[in-house]
Amino acid sequence: MKKRKTKHQPPTTNHQLPVKRPSWDEYFLKLALLVAERSTCRRHHVGAVIVRDKRVLTTGYNGAAAGVKDCLELGCLRDELGIPSGTRQEICRAIHAEQNAIIQAGLHGINIGGATIYCTHTPCTLCARMLANARIKRYVSCSNYADKSFRNLFREAKIKFAKLKKPNLKIEILD
Repeated sequence: MKKRKTKHQPPTTNHQLPVKRPSWDEYFLKLALLVAERSTCRRHHVGAVIVRDKRVLTTGYNGAAAGVKDCLELGCLRDELGIPSGTRQEICRAIHAEQNAIIQAGLHGINIGGATIYCTHTPCTLCARMLANARIKRYVSCSNYADKSFRNLFREAKIKFAKLKKPNLKIEILD
């Protein structure tokens, strides 16, 4: 008697339900949120991940320049002076997450032209201009920053913008 071929079915158990696989945008936004945990800013933890062809090129988070004291150690000068969020960025000790991601690309010789940046917050106007000059083609975010002036610049520079719902931060895996 010949054995009948059957389609292989993975084993199932009652206690394990299939895990929803995140979309690529959700995946890279989750990475940006993880990168933000390195931030040394007392106001906002911001993370950025630059990606091309589903491959991470660089990351960056907001914090003081390398080798100098940060706001965790010195306190927030902007808070001390009562400066509202989204204004007078030159007073801040921190370099923005997008700027640090661009700087890392330059330091390591990585071309980021045509890439997508995933960032936890929308950009300030200075970061938007830097991203346009770096030839970033798409910006994906899940939270707003106080400065909204980036929108007109993005339209003119043809940078696509997407604001998504904040992804589920729970890590879901099957063991």
